[in-house]
Amino acid sequence: MTTPNYSKFGEKFTQHSGITKLMQDLGRANQSNNPDLVMLGGGNPALIPAAHQVFVSELERLIHDQGVDQMLGYYDGPQGSERFIQVLVEMLNQSYGWGLSTDHIAITNGSQSSLFSLFNLFAGEMPGGGQKQVLLPLVPEYIGYADQGLSEQMFVAVKPSIKRLDNQEFKYQIDFEQLEQTLSDRDIGVICVSRPTNPSGNVITDAELAQLRQIANAHQLPLIVDNAYGQPFPGVIYTQVQPHWDDHTVLCLSLSKLGLPGLRTGVVIAKPETISALSRINGILALAPGGMGPGLLTRMIKDNELMPLVNQTIYPFYQDKAQTAIRLFEEIFAGQAVYRHKLEGAFFMWLWFPEMDMSAEDLYQALKRQEVYIIPGQDFFIGLSEDWAHQHQCIRINYAKDEATLRKGLMAIRQVVFSV
Repeated sequence: MTTPNYSKFGEKFTQHSGITKLMQDLGRANQSNNPDLVMLGGGNPALIPAAHQVFVSELERLIHDQGVDQMLGYYDGPQGSERFIQVLVEMLNQSYGWGLSTDHIAITNGSQSSLFSLFNLFAGEMPGGGQKQVLLPLVPEYIGYADQGLSEQMFVAVKPSIKRLDNQEFKYQIDFEQLEQTLSDRDIGVICVSRPTNPSGNVITDAELAQLRQIANAHQLPLIVDNAYGQPFPGVIYTQVQPHWDDHTVLCLSLSKLGLPGLRTGVVIAKPETISALSRINGILALAPGGMGPGLLTRMIKDNELMPLVNQTIYPFYQDKAQTAIRLFEEIFAGQAVYRHKLEGAFFMWLWFPEMDMSAEDLYQALKRQEVYIIPGQDFFIGLSEDWAHQHQCIRINYAKDEATLRKGLMAIRQVVFSV
């Protein structure tokens, strides 16, 4: 077969990537009729029956009242649905007192789209020459960031410190001394952190976030906080933290983890200059963001029905799943050389096998042959300047499954790693 004569863009975005492998596995699993397949690898949110029915009922109401005409038949502006933005502004100001206006919010076609635009807005090849990078203050970090840059060497990361806890638990923490050194050594355009973090479920503390904000402000850098799993929605966070936004912060939200990944709706909260720039990018790349997500949720937010659904249905569902995952881990891996990152948010269990005699990739392939899908950890360590043994000893599991499926998957992992 003749190799296509692609551009540099084509060569970059058609190459192998960790996120493509993840989504291919997820797509095959979702279309599989094999009842024995164990899918613990994807990032698909659970279909929570009570929440799903609320969204279906709202869609039926819109159809009955001809409320679907706008979201199906008309373009929104490049900033997104004006009505949706207005009700979001009112909700966020009432909840947190942020003093937002409609100039502070833009809608995108999902968080992946949000971050692609933001990373390449603030980093990459600069008009005056040189290249700025995206600084990740803590890895492992979301696998979907890795190939977002239009320029090469887009990311630089700081290796975390690892705090050992009781009950085979550990927690990643930001190494602020190394962070400051990296800011001195590299030309940084923007800092980005997810909270909660995909893949580890780590939640940086309010004190860590405040220190990051202080550092970003001192260096006159925007701080992107990817809040796809956090507050106010979907609220999948199990530790007490305070949401924050200010003019130096770019806060990214998503409707996906509410149980609406197919709607591909992202929300960016930032100062008006950034929102204006994102709107222009939207117009060029997509004409306008899709209207299904805003159309479905505008009335629910306006009438204060979304947050009760989050707090009373979605959060308790995932909290129960997290408690089940911890219980199964402690039962199945008791006494084994394996550690679990403290489950503080999102719906992933991050396992570390420091004495494993194979790589995480080898474990992934061995499990895949048994129709058990997990995600090997190496692709989450984006932007590290060295190959760190730790990154080949970790795997990610989606625990938002029924208990029998999760148990079967964990037992398979134990058997392959420990021959038990």
